[in-house]
Amino acid sequence: MLKPLLFVSAVMLLGVSASPALAPMPQEAPSPAASGAKNPVKPTEKSRARAKELYTQDCAICHGDTGNGKTDLATDMQLTIGDWTDSKTLAGKTDDDLFKSIRDGKGKMPPEVEGRASDNEVWNLILYIREMAKQPPAAAPAAASN
Repeated sequence: MLKPLLFVSAVMLLGVSASPALAPMPQEAPSPAASGAKNPVKPTEKSRARAKELYTQDCAICHGDTGNGKTDLATDMQLTIGDWTDSKTLAGKTDDDLFKSIRDGKGKMPPEVEGRASDNEVWNLILYIREMAKQPPAAAPAAASN
């Protein structure tokens, strides 16, 4: 009884080891939305609210509530984060550049995976980020009177 079991096991082991290696899965083509340099979405009140929600949940911890990049976490991690309230910071970046950075991550910044945000939500997030530079700068705190 033991010999047939050993024989079958040996044949199965040889069959598995002799089979060709599995070919790697082909890479998924980039999203059509991510291939253009211009943002394809037109914002709505609902999409703006969702973009703000995403930013608050996933971005503000490092980039700050206003987008100025001055947060305790950024300081603790020794990160240099651009100030999005300054229009010059994003002037040289296309929406496509920003999409790729958000979707794929950059440096210590984790990616915004599709299960967390759809392509349209990321495009709306980019519109939200770009709006930060259009806001008037926050007033400096008044100096304490002596």
